[in-house]
Order: sequence, then structure tokens, then C-alpha cells
Amino acid sequence: MSDDKTENEQNKKKHKAPKGKTTEHTLESGDGKLEYTAAAEWIVLTTNEKPRAEMFHVSYVKRDEPSGGRPVTFVFNGGPGASSAYLHVGAIGPKRVLLNEDGTSQKPPAKLLDNEESWLAFTDLVFVDPIGTGFSRTIEAQGKPEKTDADKKSDEQSKEYFQLKRDLESLGEFIQKFLSRNKRWDSPVFIAGESYGGFRVGKLARLLQEGYGVGLNGVILISPALEWALLDPSDYDVLHWADTFPTMALAAHHHGKSRVPAETFDELKQKAEAFATTELTHYLVQGERHPEEKSRAALTKIADFLGLDQAFVDRFKGRVPMERFCRELLKETREVCGFYDATVKAVDPFPDRDTHQAPDPTLFAIERVFAGGINTQIRQNLKLKTDRDYTLLSMDVNSSWKVDTQTHAFHLQVGATDDLRYAMALNPHMKVYVTHGLYDMVTPYFSSDRLIDHMKLTDAQKQNLTVEHYKGGHMFYAWETSRVAFTKSIRSFYDSSL
Repeated sequence: MSDDKTENEQNKKKHKAPKGKTTEHTLESGDGKLEYTAAAEWIVLTTNEKPRAEMFHVSYVKRDEPSGGRPVTFVFNGGPGASSAYLHVGAIGPKRVLLNEDGTSQKPPAKLLDNEESWLAFTDLVFVDPIGTGFSRTIEAQGKPEKTDADKKSDEQSKEYFQLKRDLESLGEFIQKFLSRNKRWDSPVFIAGESYGGFRVGKLARLLQEGYGVGLNGVILISPALEWALLDPSDYDVLHWADTFPTMALAAHHHGKSRVPAETFDELKQKAEAFATTELTHYLVQGERHPEEKSRAALTKIADFLGLDQAFVDRFKGRVPMERFCRELLKETREVCGFYDATVKAVDPFPDRDTHQAPDPTLFAIERVFAGGINTQIRQNLKLKTDRDYTLLSMDVNSSWKVDTQTHAFHLQVGATDDLRYAMALNPHMKVYVTHGLYDMVTPYFSSDRLIDHMKLTDAQKQNLTVEHYKGGHMFYAWETSRVAFTKSIRSFYDSSL
């Protein structure tokens, strides 16, 4: 026992986090001048009191403000494998990358400007990079005599955090340590996450309060993936197709391809949602048992809503895959639309090939903007010195991800909606904000709408829930008008949560 204690003490003394950097800044916004302190730092995470990883974060704290009454918001993105850069320099932080009004990228290099919609006006901010992203890394195993053994141990250890439950625990540990280190236990606490980060928020809403003693005033789920099963298209399922259909219909309407009469965007949206939950669902559920006349009518409406050739829709029996839709919709102009924002177009470099091989204009085509923006912000504006590369999006983390909550071989259902319901019952004061971009086909808005309708909330709980959707895609805040409206709505959400 004493030997273990001595080893733990030696481990703690042996390892120190890399040196961070603290700087002072001023933000010019509609609220006037806002003076704040920025800190780019690491917090060491442990397993059995042994140092295992260094979690990088950037915090922005308003100066000369009593910490107790001012909220602190912990922010992370998704993937899994994504850093927090997208929300950091895309929507919430004091600086943001310059994009066109419709969210498309400008020519290189990336440019940063003061973010008038920064949430720093009403909350302190902590942008957290999960292990394997940003500058967050595992700590290499030490003292192994043979390289092969060390490599094996290092490989196992490096992937320790690439698991659902372990990832959540690491974020819980980080938040707990941050509150202690910065004496913020008396501050209102919020968490915000995008995409898989929204899934994290749903799970953490329960875990933080039940396992780490962190009470939450509010949680914000941005383009969340609440139930994994709904993201996986199948010939034998219905819900995925019903959830994505309204978004595809809105995309066709945007590009002038829809053949469904509708005078306004909202009218088309209502018609698409109604069709998705009635005729489309009936047809997909019954399959070959569906009466032929009704099947023909359903397939005709699907083609009209999606603006596609009838023969193409018939070939897929109404289940049109996202990547086929994105290519087929604009084939006449040799273009494809984006998965993450179906309003954005790109040239199809391989129009004569059978499959979709064009770059997605809403993911990798804008990576350079966020990579340039976050590196400029941290290395130049915040003056952090490090030789580490900033990992914006790690496909290694993504491909290595495991579900460590699986209890048996056939237990594959992974979701966060139950945890969110549990957390709302656990803390009746906690407010919830759910939001999506209406043109996002990856995590469609209608999926969250439908799940919320099945949460069996009481009238009092419904008063704690806000659902707002905006024009745009997965990162709808890239649209100028949507970002402004989103920030205004979020500010009201914070006011109501305090």
C-alpha cells in the first residue's frame, strides 16, 4: 500500500503539464468594450491517480467581474475526433473566421475578426479539446525497457480515451478540476456541444450532476446526434428516411427543383413534414404489402418533393441515399450539394463515374479556414508557444472509437435522449436548448423534433425546453443572419436560466 502511495506521489511530481499562456484583450462589440483575460492551458487527467493525459483548453473570462454571479460555459464539438475550433472561431468565441454571408469560404488565407455575436458578452467561456484533438494528448508510458512493449502499452493507452464512457468521464474530470482550480464552484454552469458534442451534452447533463456534483443551469445541444441508430440508413428501417426527408425536400426547394406547389418556405416545410409522418412512413413500413396504387402515388410525391427523376426514385423504392441525392439533384449543371449544408454547391470533378466521388463542399472544403483561424488565434493572438500540431479533426480518433457501455453482444443501441430526460427530472431548474440547421442532412432537425415529441415531458418540463431551428447547415451559424438570430435567442435563454 505504501509502495503504491509512493509511486503515485512520484508520478505526480514527475509529470507537469506543458506551460500555458495568459493574455489580456479587449473585444469591441455592440455591447461596447469588453475587457477579458484569455488563458491557453492544459489540465492533467489521471487514472488511479497516475497522470494519463493532458487536456488542452482555452478560457475567456471577463475582467473585473465577480466570478460568483457570472456564468461559465464549457464548449466542445463532436466527431468524435473534432476539436472545439468550429464553435471557438466559428460562432461563440471573441474572434471568428471571416466567411461569406451564406457560410461559404473566402480565398486563402483565413482571416479573423472581432465577433460581435460572441457569447462572452453574457458568459465566460471554456473551449475544451477532447483527448486526441487540438493540443490534447495522452502521456506516453514511461520506464519501459523494450520499445516493443512500450509501443504496445502506448498504443493501448493512447486509445484509452477513444471510448464513449471514458470520453465522458474525462470531460467530467476536466470540468471538476477547472472549477476547483479557478474557484468557480459558485458560478452558474452551462455546457454546449455541437453534433457528437450535442450527444455528449445529453449524456453529461446526467453524469455531471449525478457523478461529479456539478449542478447545471442550462445545456445547449447544437445540431445534436441524439440517437446513433437513426444516423444509419437501412433498407429495413423507416425512421432514418422519415427524419431526413424534410431536409432533402427543403434542399430541392432551395435549388428550384421541387415540383410541389408552395408559396413560401414554411408552407413547403409543413407539407414535407406532414408527408414524412403519414404517406411516406406508411409506404416504407408496409413495403411490398402496400397497395400498388398507393405505392405509385407515394413514389410520385417523393420524386416531386425531392425534385428527382421518377425512374431514379422508383429504383431506390423511395429510400434515396443522401450521397445519391446530393449528386442527382444538380447533375444537369455538373454540381453536387453539401451533406452538411445542402444549399452549398461544388463542381463534380468526376461526372462520368457511377458513384459520388466529389469533395463535400461543406466539410473538408472549409477545413482550411478553421485550421488557419484556430492556429492564428492560439499561436499569434493568444501567444501560446508549442511545437504540437493542432489537430482540427482526427479521423484516427473517429475510426478507433468504441462503445464501452455495451453490456452484451447484441447491445448496440446508443443514445442520449434518455439521459437528457433523466437530467431534466433530476434537476427541475435546468433549462435545455436544442437547435439545428434546416439544410443539414447529417443530423437532420426533424429527428430531434420527433424525439422530443416522444420524451413524455410534463407541462412544467416543457417550459424548460427551447427548440429553435435556423436556415443553414450543420454549422448554421456560418450564415450571417442565422448567427445573429441564434445569439439573440441564446442570450434570452441564459437570462431565463439564471
